[in-house]
Amino acid sequence: MRYEVSGKDIILYEDDLVLDNVLDTGQTFRWDKIGENRYFGHCLDKALEISGENGRFVLKDTTEEDFLKVWVPYFDLETDYSKLRELYSEDETLKAACEFSRGIRLLRQDRWEALICFIFSSNNNITRIKGITARLAEHYGRFPTAEELAEETPESLGYLRAGFRAKYAVDAAKKVSSKEVDLEEVAKLPYEMAKAELMKIKGVGPKVADCVLLSGMYKTEAFPLDVWMKRVMEKYYKDGLPEKFFETRGIAQLYLFNYIRKFKGEEK
Repeated sequence: MRYEVSGKDIILYEDDLVLDNVLDTGQTFRWDKIGENRYFGHCLDKALEISGENGRFVLKDTTEEDFLKVWVPYFDLETDYSKLRELYSEDETLKAACEFSRGIRLLRQDRWEALICFIFSSNNNITRIKGITARLAEHYGRFPTAEELAEETPESLGYLRAGFRAKYAVDAAKKVSSKEVDLEEVAKLPYEMAKAELMKIKGVGPKVADCVLLSGMYKTEAFPLDVWMKRVMEKYYKDGLPEKFFETRGIAQLYLFNYIRKFKGEEK
């Protein structure tokens, strides 16, 4: 990663980044495509417009401090993905997935935001999830805290049009704000223990828990299994992923998910 300050903008030079493969693949629901290779979105109350391709990107109207403290970790810019792809390329299917899904990176999101957004993702599609989270942030003027959301009821959240997920969001807020489920402490736990803690929240099953652990707590051994990934496992990895990928299998999952959904899905 290399960058420079240009007026009110940050110019980022990063060969291993393709915006469409990072911001529009179901990792996050708080970004909108506003032009060719151009997105506008948020991490909690921090807004950003980012555009670019072929290794050069413009982060518009952001300070160097925010870039280093918020966006460098958010886009996981200090991780060398070329080394990960080199490892994954020892497997034929993963090699094809990496070649197809060039520029994917794991977004390291705020753990509270990730929890609520992935609760809204349960049995839902990306367009609807984005609508729910946008309405929530618009109502508060930013992404609400756990304490604020704990004061709500499923009925008061009717404007979200989130259906049964509203009661799960309220339960999550109450448990997090009371520290019954302490997200900071959960992040310190070993993977299996952390997953069990998150699943104390209503509506958080194995898949949602793994999404939160991967995206919100950077536990890269977390391996979310949705319909698409179950197809991958059934077709290519009946005995599971090779053990050598275990520590970063969550990142491997990003490549495989995008590959099976966009490329193999088109072959049908």
